[in-house]
Amino acid sequence: MSVKVTKDNTDALVKAVRSLTSKELLIGIPATKGVDRQKEEGEKLPLNNALLGYIHEFGEPDRNIPPRPVLVPGVESEMRRITKALEGAGKAALSGNLAAVDDGFAAAGLIAVAGVQNYITNADLAALSPVTLARRKAKGYISERPLVVTGQYRRSFKYVVTTKGK
Repeated sequence: MSVKVTKDNTDALVKAVRSLTSKELLIGIPATKGVDRQKEEGEKLPLNNALLGYIHEFGEPDRNIPPRPVLVPGVESEMRRITKALEGAGKAALSGNLAAVDDGFAAAGLIAVAGVQNYITNADLAALSPVTLARRKAKGYISERPLVVTGQYRRSFKYVVTTKGK
């Protein structure tokens, strides 16, 4: 028995697998050099959303801010769908489809960000203090939901696909 090669896709396969294995998907709030939110009344220095996200995620006991983790639980809440999108990227790599590898990573990123945003909207987070609620009311904000005032924080979550190690 002999094998006859009619089309050699080896180069496309190798490129797609290299692309797949060299990428990583990051979810979070990109740090900016400047300030990406408006300064609140009474703040000495406005915080960027990345630092604010860290404070919300882990708390700040010195300022009586409890942890309100949303990043990890939000991503975990969509892990089945994220995994399915990344499996699609893997299958695309094995068929030599470089564009579909990128599409799989993008789909996984969009799912993860939506998971975090939905978690912020729907999760049972530590309640706001009466002082915070009074401060919000004085500023004309009606939401009593933790982490939700203007929507800036929720919208600040992004995904990025980058080359591993960079």
